[in-house]
Amino acid sequence: MRPKTVCLLACLSLSMIACGEKETAQVPAIPPPAVTVIETKAQDIPIYTEFVGETHGLKDIAIRARVEGFLEGIHFQEGGPVKEGDLLYTLESQPFKEKVAAQRSAVAEQKTFLAKAKGDLDRIRPLAEINAVSQSDLDEAVAAYEARISSVEAAKANLRAAQIQLGYTRIQSPIDGIIGKTQAKVGDFVGRDPNPVILNTVSQVETILVTFFITENQYLEVARYLSESGKKSVGEEKLSLELLLVDGSVYKHSGKIDFVNREVDTTTGAMLVQASFPNPEGLLRPGQFTKVRVKGRVVKDGILIPQRCVMEVQGLFNVYVVDGDDTAHNREISVGPKIGSDWLIPEGLKPGERVIYEGLQKVKDGAKVKPTVAAPTNSNGSNDQGEK
Repeated sequence: MRPKTVCLLACLSLSMIACGEKETAQVPAIPPPAVTVIETKAQDIPIYTEFVGETHGLKDIAIRARVEGFLEGIHFQEGGPVKEGDLLYTLESQPFKEKVAAQRSAVAEQKTFLAKAKGDLDRIRPLAEINAVSQSDLDEAVAAYEARISSVEAAKANLRAAQIQLGYTRIQSPIDGIIGKTQAKVGDFVGRDPNPVILNTVSQVETILVTFFITENQYLEVARYLSESGKKSVGEEKLSLELLLVDGSVYKHSGKIDFVNREVDTTTGAMLVQASFPNPEGLLRPGQFTKVRVKGRVVKDGILIPQRCVMEVQGLFNVYVVDGDDTAHNREISVGPKIGSDWLIPEGLKPGERVIYEGLQKVKDGAKVKPTVAAPTNSNGSNDQGEK
């Protein structure tokens, strides 16, 4: 190879090496990703259980016609308050008035027969005493008189029955309460068996009943908690209940359990529970769907973290924990019940640790991060363990 060619190749090589070193020096270092962390702390955490329930009036009385007939009048304001004894409906009464008149006539007729029988007896008895008539004549007169007495009583009973049926043509409110929308209009024929029309319903709403179902496992959990606490059984213990309305607000009056059904439904594995809540403002109405929240055990020194901190893969739960050198480490944890938007962590975390809250997609195990501590969040104290 010629000396000139060798020199040229050497110069090109040195030039390329110098350019590569210059380009390498110009590449900036990648800064650690910014993440938001929350600091764990130990606290006493009450465990609440929620159940979906339905409201009922303290008394929900169905209004039915007890006799057949055409509806003639409606005497109330739909949806308004009514008092016990208020007239609600009137049915055609003419056929029943005719029955009453006929039975009165029958009573009068039987009384006439009774008067005749008594007169015959009064006439025969003195004659029998002097043997002017036979003893059998006296016995017949006595029997006829007693039969007429029974006939008069039977006629009076028929009259009372006819009067009762006439009274059924005026339907009155059985209780104080709120009446609903009428299911029959003037001119409808009502009261015919076997499926008489329910004309309306009157409900007492000063106290509202809420019925809900608990699973067998939930019942056992609450029963064991009460037993370990030295308290009464579920049906006897006056547990304080909260009512969550459909708009998310908490009803300001607490309730109590009235009864727990004696058995578990074998088809559903659930037990019926009824609770009562005072309703002085009339805010609650029958037929509402609500959530009943029951306070159970209290976890001592428990740790809560937001649910968004937790990653779930194939049934395993993990979080990223930032150590003192701002290095993120993937750690497996166990989770307990959900408390509002948080998760109770029974194992895997200690108080004072920093858990990544935002920026999980930027983080890898063992990588440096730039953490910023988030403001503490408040859980609403509810969970999702109840019936859905």
